[in-house]
Amino acid sequence: MKKIILLLSILSFNLSLCVAQSAREVLDKCAEVVSHKDGVKASFRMESARYGAMSGTISLKGRMFCATTDMATMWFDGKTQWTYLKQNDEVSVTTPTEAQLQAINPYNFINMYKNGFKLSMTTNGSVYNVHLTAEDSKKKIKELFITVDKKSYAPTEVKMLQDTKWTTFTISNLQKVQLTDEIFRFNSKDFPTAEVIDLR
Repeated sequence: MKKIILLLSILSFNLSLCVAQSAREVLDKCAEVVSHKDGVKASFRMESARYGAMSGTISLKGRMFCATTDMATMWFDGKTQWTYLKQNDEVSVTTPTEAQLQAINPYNFINMYKNGFKLSMTTNGSVYNVHLTAEDSKKKIKELFITVDKKSYAPTEVKMLQDTKWTTFTISNLQKVQLTDEIFRFNSKDFPTAEVIDLR
């Protein structure tokens, strides 16, 4: 009996390793799609208990991104973030923390999943559903659900639990494009009347 229990335990452990590896492989392929060297562009909708709902477009190249909505435009060049609010005609300049970046950039999972998360995965029709759970309870991002298209390996939804609040990004029309680094920085010539507030 003990041998059977031991055998079942070993089988169960090996199966969980296989699931973790296949989940990691799916996210590796997804990260490869999102991390295209020339850049990618997509449409998104964000629904957040903390930040409300908004739709727009996002351009990405490495760690850099530019997100545009009806209310605001955000640029991040890998270090500095500029946020332009149309209603106030002002730009705030900050150096965001990793936690702040994770809350506003749906593609930050491409760096996060590699360390500090337990991975599991299920399949549902034409998509993979990858579940990430933080190994450290003190992490800002406690849980993530990432939905990945089986054919293209493009992410279609990223749902994250930050502290006690959920944020969901629905992503569509992901395309590889040629992007210059300049589009990830605020250009004052394009907003001549905007007041610039440096909060760094």
